[in-house]
Amino acid sequence: MNNPKELLERNFPTADQDVRRAPKPSLYGGPDSSYDLAFADPEFLLHPELRPVRMQLELLKPEMVQRDEQIESTIVLFGSARILPAEAAQARLQEAMDLPPGHERDFAVRQAQRHLDMSRYYEEARAFAALVTTASAQLDAPIYVVTGGGPGVMEAGNRGAHEVGGKSIGLNIVLPHEQEPNPYITPRLCFQFHYFALRKMHFLMRSVALVCFPGGFGTLDELFEVLTLMQTGKCRKRPVLLFGREFWTKLINFDHLIETGLISPQDVNLFRYVETADEAWATLQRVYGLGQPANDTACGW
Repeated sequence: MNNPKELLERNFPTADQDVRRAPKPSLYGGPDSSYDLAFADPEFLLHPELRPVRMQLELLKPEMVQRDEQIESTIVLFGSARILPAEAAQARLQEAMDLPPGHERDFAVRQAQRHLDMSRYYEEARAFAALVTTASAQLDAPIYVVTGGGPGVMEAGNRGAHEVGGKSIGLNIVLPHEQEPNPYITPRLCFQFHYFALRKMHFLMRSVALVCFPGGFGTLDELFEVLTLMQTGKCRKRPVLLFGREFWTKLINFDHLIETGLISPQDVNLFRYVETADEAWATLQRVYGLGQPANDTACGW
């Protein structure tokens, strides 16, 4: 015998229903009124004392959406927001070369040539994201690319996934600059954060690997936070790939840190260098046994 429909109905209206059907009395609709439902009152929610609640909401919202979308595994792409796609860098170089001869032209050409040289990382990030998205689509739990959602390398990652018809995630942060999300993120998976700490948690919560391209302070912050968490055992070890050995070894003297005793010799095994999208994906295939026997382990490479 089936239960009568009435036994299965909700006892109380939903919060959404109450928000929609609760009209403001004219007497209490002014700016000094406290009549609004607490959870529908932006002024109340933005009060300094509500910071713990806002932090919980920033943790919950992306988590709930990704669960709904059945996203279990991600690969994080870090890198500079200032790296241009090759076509844009080439156009900038041409503009500089068209300037009248002189110091201004020489300076502009040098700057544009640097942008063109660095643009290879945009193209490698784009190719790598396409590889990950295409190759993992057949897995029981596909691997999704996640970026910081902005321009540069972040755009390249989302673009590569988008161009092969895949989903990708963008974790944007409110900043004075560079806060506009790039146009290649899957809309359902485009998030915005106020708190850096919560954004960083979401970068790591589902990640099976981190791929770090050349970048500035923000990139270094994210890289060293991940390395520190793995070094201290606060999170499980996972592959960390640094694109461009020449760039990274010139930027950071890891040997000096070992020689001065500030890190252990084995700490440099927390990451490895790669140069191309194919090399990076082949490395992850070996680590996780994707499409071939697993010769390494995710923890010890």
